[in-house]
Amino acid sequence: MLKRQKLTSQLISADHQLRNDRVDLFIFFLVTILIFFVAALYSSVGHGGASGYLAVLSLFSFSPNVMSTTALVLNVLVAGVGMLLFWKAGHLSLRKAWPFVVLSIPAAFLGGLVAIPDTSYFSLLALVLFFAAYRLMRPVTSQDEQSDLRPVRISSAVGFGGGVGFISGVVGVGGGIFLSPLLIFLRWATTKQTAAISAFFIVVNSLAGLGGRLLRGSLEGGAMLPFILAAFVGGLVGSYYGSRKFTGVILRRLLAVVLLIAALKLLLHTFA
Repeated sequence: MLKRQKLTSQLISADHQLRNDRVDLFIFFLVTILIFFVAALYSSVGHGGASGYLAVLSLFSFSPNVMSTTALVLNVLVAGVGMLLFWKAGHLSLRKAWPFVVLSIPAAFLGGLVAIPDTSYFSLLALVLFFAAYRLMRPVTSQDEQSDLRPVRISSAVGFGGGVGFISGVVGVGGGIFLSPLLIFLRWATTKQTAAISAFFIVVNSLAGLGGRLLRGSLEGGAMLPFILAAFVGGLVGSYYGSRKFTGVILRRLLAVVLLIAALKLLLHTFA
């Protein structure tokens, strides 16, 4: 009788473990699929997708260190793919890009050493992103976009790059979400040039942010290989269509969607 009860208990325990393993496998698969779509959407406008990855991972109770490390690593990968494809399509101008990154790299590194901002900061940031999305949704023709371009002011670009880099390092993103509307609103670049410059900006800032977190001792990757593969394929798909197939108007609207997603994520993080 005791042996039978012991065997029954072991079978029940094994059944529960199998069910838990199936649930964990399903969640892992679901996260991988969501990361693919996040990478495809964000990369189509030259972004790495860190805010999207953080939103996805936070839904499934990953640890903060795993979340931030995974998001920045995927950011480097996806934005790097986008940078190469936009460059091959002739949209990346290093002459326009370098003033934004020269100060952003050390600023992002320092930002990676700073604690997460308070609730009021995230609320204000969400309002700014909502406003930027509204501005980007306003119609503009490709002819107007090309003819109204202004030369980049070096001193202003260096200052903006440093500020955006520091904020990006603090928040744990690459900074494209801040730089893109700035370039478009000031008419310093076309939409596709903006996507290319943002991808370049994101790569160097994400690497600097990872360096700051490494110094802080908060890097923790976990099982990232499936996420890396999903992000890589999603980045290829999104970057290809963003650099070659989509028009400037479509990219502006896609970027507006990206900004709205980021703003909603910040509000959920603040008031949840």
